[in-house]
Amino acid sequence: MKKRYLWIALLLLSSISLFIGVIDLKPTQLLNLTEEQKQILLVSRFPRLLSIIIAGVSISICGLIMQQLSRNKFVSPTTAGTMDSARLGVLVSLMVFTSASPLQKMIVAFIFALLGTFIFMKILEKIKFKDTIFIPLVGLMFGNIISSVATFFAYKYDLIQNMSTFMQGDFSMIIKGRYELLYVSIPVLLIAILFANKFTVAGMGEDFSKNLGLNYRQIVNIGLVIVAFVTSSVVLTVGMIPFLGLVIPNIVSIYHGDNLKKNLLHTALLGANFVLICDIIGRLIIYPYELSISLVVGVIGSAIFAYLLLRRKAYE
Repeated sequence: MKKRYLWIALLLLSSISLFIGVIDLKPTQLLNLTEEQKQILLVSRFPRLLSIIIAGVSISICGLIMQQLSRNKFVSPTTAGTMDSARLGVLVSLMVFTSASPLQKMIVAFIFALLGTFIFMKILEKIKFKDTIFIPLVGLMFGNIISSVATFFAYKYDLIQNMSTFMQGDFSMIIKGRYELLYVSIPVLLIAILFANKFTVAGMGEDFSKNLGLNYRQIVNIGLVIVAFVTSSVVLTVGMIPFLGLVIPNIVSIYHGDNLKKNLLHTALLGANFVLICDIIGRLIIYPYELSISLVVGVIGSAIFAYLLLRRKAYE
């Protein structure tokens, strides 16, 4: 899986994405656009494309970091309760801080996502039966408990419709002025690149890390803060995108091994391409209507997840 092919695929898929929609727009019209077509491109199509790429890159890298730190290939923001915790944080911000700005809501979601991820990692330390498949199942159960709590309070305070926005990942409502919060994840991802080698060492275990002079706890905490911050920005802007952070790092590791720094760019590019493909499928399958990205990614991602499980079992 060479980077140049992923770059080419990203350019092609991005071009296709820009010209799919209810309003007819063709590449041949680019030099002679009407005012309406210019507005469609600038207000809707380009913001949607950017949000797809940033969300795909962000969640995929978060999954890679979590898998490295937990030393488990089936741990991700989906299977560790991180996304469910962020959604609970959004609900709390809607209940308590009714006039909060999107940035303030993101901070609350970040705190809850970080807390939920820390709790999962603590549960991970207490589990003696550290089976590769058992641990993500524990994470899914933990996430479902948090999701149930969020749903209960959403019904109690008549916020279930508001919460449904954050349950279903959806790019159809992305327009200029409603996606810019995703930009805050970019500098955080750059920090992840700086710490990539340290995350790789930390993934070899606490004793090994300490023998090399690495502050294991500090590095793990930095990794979890990065994951929680980026996940909360994506959940608040786009909604939940299941299985993305699970399947993409696994596919990359099959071809490139487990060196996090080496895999970062491949993971980012493949994640962006994967979300673009799913978005294009969702927009075409019942055209002129569209399926939510969480549904399409969920179906395709769960099928890949099942394949990865069977593949691992076949090698055991």
